[in-house]
Amino acid sequence: MSVVYVLLPVAVCLAAAGVAAFIWSVHQGQFDDMETPAVRMLHDDEDRGDEGPASRAGPGR
Repeated sequence: MSVVYVLLPVAVCLAAAGVAAFIWSVHQGQFDDMETPAVRMLHDDEDRGDEGPASRAGPGR
């Protein structure tokens, strides 16, 4: 039996699974907001509340 008869259906199944996962993620809203995650790390300190620079300095300030 040739390897092509095994690898071709496996490749088609993997491609179909990838397309199905992409379509599912689009329908679930995974790609709705592409800008906020890129700048979220820049605003991380503002979201912590009362943990300002004074409270992070520790007991020896």
